[in-house]
Amino acid sequence: MTSTWVEPSNTATALLLLGRGSDPATERGVECPGDLPAPSDPDLVARAAAAKAKLGSKVFVLGHHYQRDEVIQFADVTGDSFKLAREAAARPEAEYIVFCGVHFMAESADILTSDAQKVVLPDLAAGCSMADMAVLSQVETAWDVLTDLGIAARTVPVTYMNSSADIKGFVGRNGGVVCTSSNAKRALEWAYQQGEKVLFLPDQHLGRNTAVLEMGFSLDDCVLYDPHKPNGGLTPEQLRDAKMILWRGHCSVHGRFTLDSVNDVRERVPGVNVLVHPECRHEVVNAADFVGSTEYIIKTIEAAPAGSAWAVGTELNLVRRLALANPDKQIMFLDKAVCYCSTMNRIDLPHLVWALEELVAGRVVNQITVDADTAHHARVALDQMLALPGADTPPPIAI
Repeated sequence: MTSTWVEPSNTATALLLLGRGSDPATERGVECPGDLPAPSDPDLVARAAAAKAKLGSKVFVLGHHYQRDEVIQFADVTGDSFKLAREAAARPEAEYIVFCGVHFMAESADILTSDAQKVVLPDLAAGCSMADMAVLSQVETAWDVLTDLGIAARTVPVTYMNSSADIKGFVGRNGGVVCTSSNAKRALEWAYQQGEKVLFLPDQHLGRNTAVLEMGFSLDDCVLYDPHKPNGGLTPEQLRDAKMILWRGHCSVHGRFTLDSVNDVRERVPGVNVLVHPECRHEVVNAADFVGSTEYIIKTIEAAPAGSAWAVGTELNLVRRLALANPDKQIMFLDKAVCYCSTMNRIDLPHLVWALEELVAGRVVNQITVDADTAHHARVALDQMLALPGADTPPPIAI
């Protein structure tokens, strides 16, 4: 059996999500300064290669798994957000770190790299809707609510890597830890050794799925804190009784998959394996065959037997790349609708060429910097994550 890739329908939406438009709900609305090369420029690939060659070892280009192929081809390393930040820190000779990802990822790279290194985000509009759902002032207000109820001292904040430096700093200042989608269970186990409750930021789905499916909690042990409502829309009793206080945040890509998506693909493709990311909704994760981080998804597909069928619930660029790299398997997108990460796709070849050529000219553009105090406390929370048992060999979730 061979894989036949068919682009999803809905061309207008596809163009929007490819970065050829704007989405006020998920973008920071920051315009890129300077004159960008035209997307139609036939020399873009050659220009990128030439600029990268001129910079040599002074530049290190990071490419997140969800990036476009036209950008990925110039990445020195690909991976998830934390892996890429660590790779940058391991290249002290690189004066410039060009992060083809989104804003919070570039912040993490700046936190982990030396002061001599400069982190560049080719398009400042490449934000993350999930990270933007937890604003520091909102989180501080929530913490004040818990303090007034007398439960903040027994609550440990845990934030997903997909959060701003401000939120990581808050967690570090308050005795918490950062987690990834791979080590969320270990981070929560550590947190419950320190206190009785967890405030989990900003992705409600990863927190809920980890607590219920991996740690044996019930759905009733979890409450959802809405920062746009007084006291999070919860009663004092609900907050006092909860073991997991979940922030009302989600990934705009993974949150689009539904139980109907799973049921539909099972009807259309007998024997299909459903493989999804833990940022998906609880009912989707519960109905899947395999659940794990982006790295786990890649390794699972690569290790799958020839002829097997897979419906993958994650970002479309990655699923398409997996399908093309594994022609002996039937690999399809879990849902029929387009599901690109619109802000990740803001970084295209013209932006990358512009950023590299500006560096060649001696101009550092779109530099991402985190203030020293925030960086210090964020590093505390990140170091706590690295100190978790088994931090380098995270087990996947399998259902």
